[in-house]
Amino acid sequence: MLKVDLVNGPVTIAGALDVERTPNGLIPRRLPAWTRPQLTDPYLRLMVPRPAGVRLVFRTEADIVELDVFVTRFRNAYFPLFPVAFDAVASWSRVISEEVRGGDVSVVRAGQVVETERGKPETIRFEGLGTSWKDVEIWLPQAAIVELRELRADGIVAPGKLPGRRWVHYGSSISHCAEAGTPTDAWPTWVARQAGLDLTSLAFAGNCHLDPFAARTIRDVPADVVTLKVGINVQNLDSLKERTFVPALHGFLDTVRDGHPRTPLLVVSPIICPTAEDRAGPTVQDDSGRYHATGDASGLTLRRIRALIEDVVAAREEHDPHLRYLDGRALFGPDDADDLYDGLHPNAGGYRRIGERFHAQVFGPSGLWPELGGASNGASNGGKP
Repeated sequence: MLKVDLVNGPVTIAGALDVERTPNGLIPRRLPAWTRPQLTDPYLRLMVPRPAGVRLVFRTEADIVELDVFVTRFRNAYFPLFPVAFDAVASWSRVISEEVRGGDVSVVRAGQVVETERGKPETIRFEGLGTSWKDVEIWLPQAAIVELRELRADGIVAPGKLPGRRWVHYGSSISHCAEAGTPTDAWPTWVARQAGLDLTSLAFAGNCHLDPFAARTIRDVPADVVTLKVGINVQNLDSLKERTFVPALHGFLDTVRDGHPRTPLLVVSPIICPTAEDRAGPTVQDDSGRYHATGDASGLTLRRIRALIEDVVAAREEHDPHLRYLDGRALFGPDDADDLYDGLHPNAGGYRRIGERFHAQVFGPSGLWPELGGASNGASNGGKP
């Protein structure tokens, strides 16, 4: 097996805006290094290095690839540990999934780590990739922190090619998709692969609060399409009132437009959450682990948040012809509520449904921007590099 240099070698760590050097390896991070002093919330600091949408991209003739990693998995205190896996995609279509069984396991309650079971490093081995030259992506688990230690292959590894069109998506846990099981089942990843888009996922569970550093990050990242799925965390934490939510959303859009004045920009409101439709936050878990809105009289309900988002977009559309609004209930509505396993988050099947509907309504033949969804992945499947 040949060792592959992960720092200066042929492998691209796509979807990561920062890479942290550790004594043993590399930890991909999804916000740029300059944001680190601004990440004051402990739960957000756990989200940024969880590599949703991050993948290793290369071309190879190898049939076997091994990746040494140290993984930190996270379990909600009220539920069993969800599966955590790495997915290798060969020639843009064939997926080989390998579940993680080692590393640390941290138990989280109310956004805080309450205990950690220590584990050991692990080798993820992908066999049967095929001995001809092919494009390979190794998608890292969206629900864990991953320290990359060493990559090996039984053949030559060369630089790969990313899709030609770039998609930046900002969102909450509904876009982070920790419950999806495998990384390619997270709906933004599924959509990106269907549409042939180079995904940068800025989906941070519990932490989609229109933070200025997130807007500036999107402003500065190259993008051919930008989508923002906002509102649910504002209700969950009661983090903004109507007086501050509206100017915060305007300000976020202003900043994004500073860097992308004519880029297609979609704002998506929250999916259904039955207890929060007409009750304000904060939203808390009960003893069974289900989420319930507590109903602060001065707070925002999801129904009101959707109306405010639609109003903001409508007020801007006259001067911004590339801006659009999508009601989140068109992706996951009242008829889908049984697939909210905890009253707030979809299960794996629910996430797949969101992906299928998002792709159809945004990038499909009858969608908002079909010209963005018809591109191939931009790499051939045969021949040497």
